[in-house]
Amino acid sequence: MRSTVENLEVLYEDNHLIAVNKRSSDIVQGDKTGDQPLSEVVMHWLKKKYNKPGDAFIGVVHRIDRPVTGILLFAKTSKALSRLTAQFRDKQIQKTYWAAVCARPEPTEGKLTHYLFKDEKTNKSKALDKPQGSAKLSSLTYKLFAESTTYFFLEILPETGRHHQIRAQLGKIGCSIKGDLKYGAPRPNKDGSIHLHARRVQFTHPVSQEEITISAPLPVDPVWDSLS
Repeated sequence: MRSTVENLEVLYEDNHLIAVNKRSSDIVQGDKTGDQPLSEVVMHWLKKKYNKPGDAFIGVVHRIDRPVTGILLFAKTSKALSRLTAQFRDKQIQKTYWAAVCARPEPTEGKLTHYLFKDEKTNKSKALDKPQGSAKLSSLTYKLFAESTTYFFLEILPETGRHHQIRAQLGKIGCSIKGDLKYGAPRPNKDGSIHLHARRVQFTHPVSQEEITISAPLPVDPVWDSLS
């Protein structure tokens, strides 16, 4: 499914950045599928809103896996892009994810530390208990905050930003995310999504220096709806 300007959900915008609520069908940047990337959708949205004669500047600050939903930040100026990129690199931006998982974690809150090895051929990361080869140290904290008759809902704060980190680490402890076949879920979601949502982001504004917190509404579906 291609993204369109009309159904873009903007969560925050000022002169220097824009945050949107990514759907599971969206890709952040162009790939071999040929689908229109979200970066282009945002650019066209800005061009239309401000009646710009040329293309609007859009800088990709970070990425979210295609089946994942939630907050995605873009820079509207080169200054904001360089400063936000530096904040991500220096781990000064706090991202909070929510996940619906297939098993109750034991303990119900804690910290996971693994070494993640990315297999380029399968585009999959393997969580290892000990250092090995090029595997990178990866850590996150999690907390069970709700449960339904079928699923368990975790709030996750990644401390590092590795490839498929949350998916691989939760799969490693037997708590696969709903729909995530690649990391152990028993069945896929019909729309190709997984129940991992970038719920909140907290950071220092790249220009004004004020503290910004942005939250993204959950997708509308029966699993997430059970939280309301």
